[in-house]
Amino acid sequence: MKPIAKLIVTAAAVAMSTAVLVAPARAAVEAPDALVKRVSTDVIDSVKADKDIQAGNSRKIMDLVNSKILPYVDSDKMTAQAAGRFWRQATPEQQKQLAAEFRTLLVYTYAGALSQIKNETIEFKPFRADPADTEVEVKSQVNLTRGEPITLNYRLAKGPQGWKIFDLNVLGAWLVETYKSTFASEIGKNGIDGLIKKLHDRNEQLANKPLTKSAQK
Repeated sequence: MKPIAKLIVTAAAVAMSTAVLVAPARAAVEAPDALVKRVSTDVIDSVKADKDIQAGNSRKIMDLVNSKILPYVDSDKMTAQAAGRFWRQATPEQQKQLAAEFRTLLVYTYAGALSQIKNETIEFKPFRADPADTEVEVKSQVNLTRGEPITLNYRLAKGPQGWKIFDLNVLGAWLVETYKSTFASEIGKNGIDGLIKKLHDRNEQLANKPLTKSAQK
């Protein structure tokens, strides 16, 4: 599948965006599968109903990301797992900077992909989990207008503010694992500060590109 198609799927599924914000109170008692289904449907419906977003209106796309996606993603957990053992070696300030840059990168990536959503739909599989579980997997598939359905699964963890997404599997590859190898390679060459700089430079590039184009790179 082409890179842009993967981004469309990822954005449509509302998974990995960024910062840990205080989610609405109902998220504390909402089942993880119900949460993912509600948020995914809300975002897709919002995109389909707004011609400005489909045309690539940067302000509206970023507003959508901030209001409807960020509250349900645990970016600190995501960044820590992507950094692996290097996360524990980083200073508190380095951890803060790394999480911030990674968060910004994901925002630009998924914001760009949101404008590409047209007629995709999401079908959720039966959810099975023990009530005592604090980490679960919600399984679904994305039905494209052309081509075979794409398997898409989410990992969520339960915390003080309810369930939050911390990883996403598209076509058999977990996003955190993909970033883990990239992070490890860059840290091995240039250290944690080198990784922070690389992410910062990439974000600067994306900031100067139309969102619809940045999603394709």
